[in-house]
Amino acid sequence: MKIKPGAPALLVSLALITLTGCGMNDSSGSATPSGSADSAEALLVGTSTSRDAADAVEKASSELYDLIGVKGKGSESRSGVMECEGKDPATYFKVFHPWSFYPASADQLDEAMERLKSELPKHGWKVVRYAPDTSQAKNLVLTADNTEKKYGVSVVQMKKNDPPKLSLTVVSGCYRVPEGKEVDRF
Repeated sequence: MKIKPGAPALLVSLALITLTGCGMNDSSGSATPSGSADSAEALLVGTSTSRDAADAVEKASSELYDLIGVKGKGSESRSGVMECEGKDPATYFKVFHPWSFYPASADQLDEAMERLKSELPKHGWKVVRYAPDTSQAKNLVLTADNTEKKYGVSVVQMKKNDPPKLSLTVVSGCYRVPEGKEVDRF
C-alpha cells in the first residue's frame, strides 16, 4: 500500500476520526468503546516508533480485508500520523489508515457489510454501531472497537458511488515515542 490518499479522502478520514474518537478513550487505561472523546486521557497503546505503529495499523487493515470475504480489490494507500488530543505532540501520536474496498460486483456490498458485522466479533472486535448515516444517500455505517489491539474502525458502505465501495478507516489508540526518538509525521 504505497499511494497517499488524496486531500478529500484524508479530510473525510480525519473527520471520521474526530467524530468517533477511535471509540477508545478512558483515563483508567482500559479501552472502552464509547464512540466519543469524552475523557481528557487518551488510551495509551504502548511505546513505538511512528513507522512501526503504521506497519501495525496496516496489518490490521489487511486482516479486515480478509474478513470481508468477497472478491474485490483494496485501494493502495498509506497510513498517517496524527496528534493525541490533550497529549504532548512531540511525545504522543496516533496512526490511522484510510482505504477503500471495491467489490467485483456492486451487489456484493451488502454481503461484505454483513460478513464484517458477523465476523468482527469472532476476531476481538465489538460492533458499536451498525446503522445508516444522516446523509442523503443514507450510507450504512459500521463502527467497531478492538480493545485488545486498541484499534477502532469505521466502515461506510457507499452504494451510490461510481464505482460503489466500502470506505474504511482504522485508527489506533495513542502511542508514546521511545526515549530519544521523535514522532515521524507522514
